[in-house]
Amino acid sequence: MPMSDAARTPQERLEPQVSTSEPSLFAKCHKFFAPEGDYARVKAAGLYPYFRPIERNEGTRAIINGREVIMAGSNNYLGLTSDPRVKEAAIEAIRKYGTGCTGSRFLNGTLDLHLQLEERLARFMGREACIVFSTGYMTNMGVIQALTSKNDIIFSDKDNHASIVAGTQVSLADTVRYRHNDLDHLRRLLERAQAERPEAGKLIVTDGVFSMSGVIARVPELVELAEEFGAALMLDDAHAVGVIGPGGRGSAAYFGLEHKVHLTVGTFSKSFASLGGFCVGDRDVIEYIRHTSSAHIFSASMPPANVATVLKCLDIIEQEPERLERLWKISDYMREGFRSAGFNVWNSQTPVIPVVIGDMMTCFRFWRELLEEGVFVNAVVPPAVPQGQALLRTSFMATHTDEELDYILEAFHRVGKRLGVIQANGSY
Repeated sequence: MPMSDAARTPQERLEPQVSTSEPSLFAKCHKFFAPEGDYARVKAAGLYPYFRPIERNEGTRAIINGREVIMAGSNNYLGLTSDPRVKEAAIEAIRKYGTGCTGSRFLNGTLDLHLQLEERLARFMGREACIVFSTGYMTNMGVIQALTSKNDIIFSDKDNHASIVAGTQVSLADTVRYRHNDLDHLRRLLERAQAERPEAGKLIVTDGVFSMSGVIARVPELVELAEEFGAALMLDDAHAVGVIGPGGRGSAAYFGLEHKVHLTVGTFSKSFASLGGFCVGDRDVIEYIRHTSSAHIFSASMPPANVATVLKCLDIIEQEPERLERLWKISDYMREGFRSAGFNVWNSQTPVIPVVIGDMMTCFRFWRELLEEGVFVNAVVPPAVPQGQALLRTSFMATHTDEELDYILEAFHRVGKRLGVIQANGSY
């Protein structure tokens, strides 16, 4: 029989109590840590690469475990997170507005800064209206949930970001997934839907730039299919706005199709050096989302410092086009450098450059040895990528120096030779 609290000593009352009966729901939690599982194996080998604390971040350089490393795994594409002008804008916003809004945009959480940002982004993207959300993840969830219902069909690329997948799951619409960038497959699915459910609303949704491969979506063909089948087209430009297209306006602008794409979603956690997300489109559609999206109505609004950061980053993006030019020069240089060294970088077209390693444990060893060489990248393993295609995801900033870039390539080459990865992947 359990001892009553009164019968325990003060020390015993402070000690954690072990549950005598545990819900079966938690069985999966214990299984995750089983000795034969991947987590335990990677931990035991000293190769676990995730949740690494960064003690200081200065853009292309960071301090990890008290040691300075070159950062080649950040989405800080324009190098603005440590820009003094951006930091000062955030500080000034805190001085004026405080640290948070303590409510949703729908009620007490709308600042004049939020409205300024929405107006600026709509102009920047060349669209009628804009709505901002508290995170990029919530933006995809909130937009998809608001626009689609049980009578609709969502057509989603199989390699879409997890936030898009989450949006399809909270929606009441039926979701069909087409093979990655396979628009012949998408056409067949659209034809079937048109024949079987001609009255259904249709949404085609895809990443504009795929976050693991760095590949740009086939936007012109997507536009044609959307028009032919009366579907709405939504692009997630988290890795495209501030990266590709004239002035960094994203994947639709890259193809000159800004006004043919119905909705463009983006994030502030990458090129805009902040936190939050946005969606631009026609005014009625955006206002409908504003009034019906649960993720917007029932979440606290972006804090003032985050909004001010994005506004200042917009200023810099518009005033300093040389940053984008430098970013593209760097991207081309690094892709060619990796290929010349004998690495497989898939079909990357952007500053996201995957270096395919193959075996998961080899990928983790490669990651650790790179860190020991003074280079930080991201290890990506199944299910985020297909089995046998574990990779190191590199991403580059406009502020990387030529010396840093060459050091990254040299470190990859040294580790690749030691682990036999270059020979395993062949030579370009």
